[in-house]
Amino acid sequence: MKVKTISRSVASTERECKGDLRREFRDLAPESHPMQRAREYTRAVTSAKLDRMFAKPFVGSLGTGHRDGVTATATSRQSLVPFVSGAADGEVRIWDLASRKCLANLEGAHSKKVSGLTFANDGVTFYSCSTDGTVKSWQAYPSSSSDDEDMATRHGPMTTYRAANAGSFQSIDHHRSDNLFVTASDSAVDVWSPERSSPILSFDDLWGSADTANHVRYNPAERGLIAHTSADRGFGLFDVRSQSALHKVVLSMRANALEWNPMEPMNIAVASEDYNAYTFDMRKLDRPTMIYKGHISAVMALSWSPTGREFVTASYDKTLRIFPHRAGKARDTYHLQRMQRIFTVNYSADNNYIISGSDDTNLRLW
Repeated sequence: MKVKTISRSVASTERECKGDLRREFRDLAPESHPMQRAREYTRAVTSAKLDRMFAKPFVGSLGTGHRDGVTATATSRQSLVPFVSGAADGEVRIWDLASRKCLANLEGAHSKKVSGLTFANDGVTFYSCSTDGTVKSWQAYPSSSSDDEDMATRHGPMTTYRAANAGSFQSIDHHRSDNLFVTASDSAVDVWSPERSSPILSFDDLWGSADTANHVRYNPAERGLIAHTSADRGFGLFDVRSQSALHKVVLSMRANALEWNPMEPMNIAVASEDYNAYTFDMRKLDRPTMIYKGHISAVMALSWSPTGREFVTASYDKTLRIFPHRAGKARDTYHLQRMQRIFTVNYSADNNYIISGSDDTNLRLW
């Protein structure tokens, strides 16, 4: 009588040395693994979470930050190095992004909160506006000329601008090609020339109301097109050449900030109090082209990447979120345990870093 037995060679079951992995024999038949898809999905989600946890996008802080909450920042369009920031105590600081060091501390630059900063086209001059009702021009690099002995510091102010009925200035932006800058204030949107001490053009009572304009931006392509947000939950477009209002959109809640897409200047992104961000096509403003969700509190600021493919939002919920232009869901979220409410955010000119300023007096590099 013959008996058939199952036998395996010793080499198939034993290890040649202690460092080898043990061989495991598994049944690969689908019938034996009814929960395989659910198990693989759980593993994929866990792996993605671990990648986010260990990614460590935070690079470092800029120096020791400010002595009060950071309220405004600006990067140069001509250079990667200079960076300026303003705080709620009226202080303005000039930074070197390469070394993350403070080059100059302009104490008492303004008597109240610094509400806006912008660089001129030369990459050296920058302007600051404040709720104290003044706009001042500064130099990012110290001046050594003997003609500047009357300035308070080696960086300025070179000129101080005041408007008769402006009240407090809320925002400022510089023209992309012309030597002009625009401000938003309690009473109007004003266009200024650095050579004149008063506005050359003023827009007030555009839509039948004199509400506060809290944010203003020049279109990067259309020389005479300006967009601004106001406290009446709307944002509007108007033409400098014809000195007329073009269109106004009223949202469900107040718009805190807006930015034009640098690569597609017909598109504009708006940060709203309703926890969302919106993009609009200025050729058809009756509905947003995309709604970006994810924040759990008001969106305070946003900034487009130089490529125009994505933008970053800063929120009152203490997080930064990066949204692709064509997707309504954030691809990444940045948050630190000690980071507080974020009021300002900027992309670096090389599209590699994000700089955020928050209420905890710190400037962070991501």
